[in-house]
Amino acid sequence: MVTLDALFSLRGLTAVVTGGSSGIGRAIAIALGGAGASVVIVARDGERIAAVVREISDAGGRAAGVIGDLSTRDGIRAAADAAVKPFGDPDILVNSAGINLRPPFDEIDMTVWDATMTVNLEAPFLLSQRFAPRMIERGFGRLIHVSSQQAHRAFVTSGVYGVSKGGLESLTRSQAEAWSAHGVTANTLVPGFVLTPLNARLQTDPVKVQQLAERTMVGRNGLPEDFAGIAVLLAGRSSGYITGQSLFVDGGLSVH
Repeated sequence: MVTLDALFSLRGLTAVVTGGSSGIGRAIAIALGGAGASVVIVARDGERIAAVVREISDAGGRAAGVIGDLSTRDGIRAAADAAVKPFGDPDILVNSAGINLRPPFDEIDMTVWDATMTVNLEAPFLLSQRFAPRMIERGFGRLIHVSSQQAHRAFVTSGVYGVSKGGLESLTRSQAEAWSAHGVTANTLVPGFVLTPLNARLQTDPVKVQQLAERTMVGRNGLPEDFAGIAVLLAGRSSGYITGQSLFVDGGLSVH
């Protein structure tokens, strides 16, 4: 008989979660730690990293933090080097770090373009390239990327942000094609409007926030905790036949 432990336990696995100090990344990091994974949180704010590490540790899990700058290629490589030191090469990579620079489209310059593409698309690519070979050697790996509705539709000034997330979902499919036969799956989580610091600008407009809630089928906007269960599923041993997918965690917003 297959047990829940066999299906969903992450004991013996190591996860690296970028952007794991806040928002969706934080909720995923805590969930993976609670399921038994050793979790390395990569983010910019040392105090917030320490708070999440402490929360996981206080609950009986294993966690460590890395202060990393994903805005340059050198920073991405340095973060990758540091992330393997606490627990070794990861079995699970969650790319949740992102930036949300969305000036009016005719005001976008190369600074905005480069910054957005580096953090939102190039960092997931380079980190995956770094960690996937060892996953392939072991015959097991899980790549989980966090995308956006704006990879699929343009609204509230999608700008370069939407372009970067569209590229991230294409990257996921390419990774799935290349590596799934070796036991390394790649999938993307597609949030709706989630109440996180990344969306702080939109949250200043209560009318818009309510309108977005009314576009869902469940009648509310998302919370970071809504991503805990699906992340544990995709990170674990029971999800080996799920790959190349964009899974919408959005309360039905995308189909309403």
